[in-house]
Amino acid sequence: MTLSLGKDLLGLEPLSGEQIRLILDTAEPFKEISERAIKKVPTLRGATIVNLFFEASTRTRVSFEFAEKRLSADTVNVAASGSSVSKGETLVDTARNLEAMRIDMVVIRHGASGAAQFLAERIESNVINAGDGTHEHPTQGLLDMLTLRDRFGTLEGIKVCIVGDVLHSRVARSNIWGLRKMGAEVGVCGPRSLLPTAIEELGVTVFDRVEAAIEWADALNILRLQLERMTAGYIPSLREYNRVFGVSRERLERAPHELLILHPGPMNRGVEIDSDVADGPFSVILDQVTNGVAVRMAVLYLLSGGRPELAEAAKTSGAATPTKGKRSSDE
Repeated sequence: MTLSLGKDLLGLEPLSGEQIRLILDTAEPFKEISERAIKKVPTLRGATIVNLFFEASTRTRVSFEFAEKRLSADTVNVAASGSSVSKGETLVDTARNLEAMRIDMVVIRHGASGAAQFLAERIESNVINAGDGTHEHPTQGLLDMLTLRDRFGTLEGIKVCIVGDVLHSRVARSNIWGLRKMGAEVGVCGPRSLLPTAIEELGVTVFDRVEAAIEWADALNILRLQLERMTAGYIPSLREYNRVFGVSRERLERAPHELLILHPGPMNRGVEIDSDVADGPFSVILDQVTNGVAVRMAVLYLLSGGRPELAEAAKTSGAATPTKGKRSSDE
């Protein structure tokens, strides 16, 4: 049977290494579309996708919109503010009303962990998790892995350290699950107050000093301090955090080898990362943004029933266009 993702993409924890590789490999031919004069193929023509964002977002929402439009899907954006949600309508009522309009997919971002799975169990449309609480952000994890694979050629055996606010980060969790399934070694570094209890049980190496993390790693994935999710007392001050854990050029210059620098954005410059690092020669932050569109195109394509071996043909013709409403073979 052809390998597929099933009906939904809710996280990387339930996926196998083969399924993750399928997404990354499918994203490769879609990269070229973004470099063309006409950035559009008819692959999802006739499909309707709703972007249901209960949290503010710019990068993720715009990236999904670009991916959907480059595949010729019809898109509708729904934000919690200004919708019936602000009048007390539940998540399921909102989704069922949208589904009654014969939509094909829902991309959901929500502040509650598990919201994407809750929705997926109650509607027939495909559901893609664009970030739920502090649980997972699977497409961000996938685009980080694609960026790393582009530079190293493989994920097997590379050492990636996630630095910063791991406690509140759904990106960190998706990266840990995904990278380890692909054979990478994963470390985490930050104040103990910003690391989950028993984080070692996820199979990661814990560093209490950023200098030790820099010495160990091949790549740093630097996380933003999520001040909006914090109550008082996690760190003494932003200045103190930058002094102890900030990734600066001076610290990188003392490293035994060159490190790749990633950041999922948005950045707090001068806090977790200095500007000369973010804009430096080893930063692949803008490559992450570019790869995000290709990865999301791949996920949309595969969940709609697209066959991975026809992804290359999808660049230039409608031959790989999935049948509207078709479900993946694992449903």
